[in-house]
This record gives sequence, C-alpha cells and structure tokens, in this order.
Amino acid sequence: MSEINKNLPNKSVYKLVGKLQDYKWGGNVFIPSLLGQKVTDEPVAEYWLGAHPNASSTLKVNENKLVDFINTDPKTILGARVYKRFHRLPYLFKVLDVKNMLSIQVHPSKPQAEEGFAREEALGIPRDAAHRNYKDDNHKPEIMVALSDFWLLHGFKSSEKIKEILLGYPELHHLMSVFEKDGYEGLYCAVMLEDDEATLKTLKPLLEELESDFDAGKLSKNQPEYWAVKAFRSFCSPDKIDKGIYSIFFLNLVHLKKGQAIFQDAGVPHAYLQGQNIELMANSDNVLRAGLTSKHMDIPELLSQVKFCETIPNVFEGDILNDNHETVYQTPVEDFQLSKIELEKNERFAVKSSSLEIHFVLEGAIQVNADDYLNLSKGEAFFTIAGCSYEILAQENSLIFKASCPL
Repeated sequence: MSEINKNLPNKSVYKLVGKLQDYKWGGNVFIPSLLGQKVTDEPVAEYWLGAHPNASSTLKVNENKLVDFINTDPKTILGARVYKRFHRLPYLFKVLDVKNMLSIQVHPSKPQAEEGFAREEALGIPRDAAHRNYKDDNHKPEIMVALSDFWLLHGFKSSEKIKEILLGYPELHHLMSVFEKDGYEGLYCAVMLEDDEATLKTLKPLLEELESDFDAGKLSKNQPEYWAVKAFRSFCSPDKIDKGIYSIFFLNLVHLKKGQAIFQDAGVPHAYLQGQNIELMANSDNVLRAGLTSKHMDIPELLSQVKFCETIPNVFEGDILNDNHETVYQTPVEDFQLSKIELEKNERFAVKSSSLEIHFVLEGAIQVNADDYLNLSKGEAFFTIAGCSYEILAQENSLIFKASCPL
C-alpha cells in the first residue's frame, strides 16, 4: 500500500477541504461566512475544490492532497472510463465572489490549446512565465450557476444592437463603416489593434460624459454604460484607456438571477462583472485576455482564437431528475457535469457514482451514508470515488452542488 493511503481506512467517501484564492477582485464576506471562517478586510475571491496541481484540495482525515490520493489508484478512484479518457480528474469546482470586474477573457479550444502549448514548449518559454499564453494543453470550457444576482459579459451582441451602439455615440460613428464592411472581426480587430492614442481620443470624452449620469444615479447595472464608467475609474489613467472598455459596449450584458446558469465555450469573449456563483470548468489555466487587467495580453494570439459572430446568450435552469431532487445543468463537453441536489428535512437521495464526484453543501446539514457515515454542514464538502453507492439524508432543508464526469 502506498505511503499516501496506508493510514486511510478502506472507504469510498471522504470529507474534502478546498483552497482559498485571494485575488484582488474578490469580496471579503461571502466565502468566509459560507465556510464559517472569520471575516477580515482581505479579499477571498475563490474557493477551489479539486485536484489542480497548483492548489489541490486535501482530505480532511489526514491533510493528504486529493491529487496524490487519486494517483495511488487512478483507474479505481476516477473510474475506468474517466481514467482512459483523461488520466486525471478532468474538472475544477469553484465558489466565486466577484466584487470587482474580472478581465475580458477568451479560452482556446482543445486543438488550439494543444498547438499553442507545443509551440511555447518548443520555444523554451517557462510554464510559469508571466508572458506565457498556454500553461497546459487543455481547453477551458466552464459553466456557472448564479448564487445571487449576477452580471457578466458573454459573446457579441446582434448586428442590430452593435449598430445602435455605434450610431448612439458620436465618438463611435467612425467605426460604423468598418463594421458594415468587415463585420465583427473587422470591428474588433480595429479597436484592439489601434494605438493607445487613438483609444484615448475615442473613449475618454465618451466616458467623461457618462460619468455625470453615473454620479447622478441615472445608470443601472443592466446598462453597459454603468460598467464602462466603473472600468474607466478602475483600470484607466489620465493618459491611457483600457481597450477592454470597447468589449463592454460590444458584448452582451447578461443579468442572471439566483439558480440560473450559463455555459462559456471556447472562443466566446466573456467577463464576470459582479455577484456570487458556483463554477465548474475543465482543469486548465489557459486564458487569453482582452482588457480590464494589468496581466499579460497577447492581442494577436487572442484575436486568432475569438469567435467573431453573434452570440445569443443561453440562460437556463437545468433539467430536473431523480424524483425531483436533482437538477442537472447539461453542457456539450465530456469533462464535467454540474448538478444541484435539493432536499427537505428527512428526505433521502440515493445514487451510485460513475466517476469521482465532489459535493459542496451550500445550505443546510446532511448525513452521508456509504461504507461509513459522514456528517456535514453548510460550507463543507465531500467526495466519493467511482462506483460508490451512497445515500444523503437531509438533517435540515439542504442544498448541495455536485461535480462529476458524465462519461
């Protein structure tokens, strides 16, 4: 028996402790309160549950890393089909508290990530280099479910709405001919590749004019102008305007209500603006940024990955299964599946896992019965290995989110 698990009981279900991330855009109340921790002035942006090599969760019983535990017998723990397809846990499960805007982002497809990663490996660029684009060879699709009112940018607006924006502001009129001639690609490339002086000349007077409406409370969070002014004050200096502000005008502004979901596929430009959510994604760090950030941006590489077309945001609420207790949020990818389990006090939910499944108790208190009993309350997590038959008993009204692999 390996050094990692020789002291573990022979079980198929374990409590799991995640890793906190203190990114500056995070709030400082939601996640500590959820986890029963002390609230301080320091940001707590994300809580990670998974086997990411840079921030693996740990087993509560002995503080061993989940990634190391999996590696003791990956075929059994992950499940034969998941192991054959991915050779590792293919997803990363998160809780996010977005207080301030995140960067405009695009994620590559699997073939694009493989090509980009191989290219940068051949060039000898260190994987932890700040200017590296591809940290690994994987894609990074992701799904989120809102835990509060949540605002984000997601894909390009319709042609009609783009034209309304361009005609609605005199400072943007000169871009109408570009859009009519060269479409989404021509428009976005034009603004992202223009020099900083041109961006300053175009956007600064527009944003300064909008500030008076913002300060007078005339702009709402459901208007792009609101977020444009916030970005102006957060990411810009008197002599330089962040080009990401163009994206605020050109991308769909989506307002999700609690319980609603949206899926972000490869090539779709997007950005989280404000709110709390549960997020599940492929296990990758590949991000190409388009603004609202001080981090590295490779604009030519970004533009080679963007889907230049209208996006109609698909906001959905999932499919109810398993005696009306489980809601599954279906996506087109094999890497992950997100679901939520809702139980009233004394209700039971029984199922058999086909892959390693991670559960997070968002509300309530539960008892898990497999080959042992685990008692969990709000803010705690557990995982089951593949092939585990288990039952959840709600000790009070409870809401649990579950991450799994649908293979």
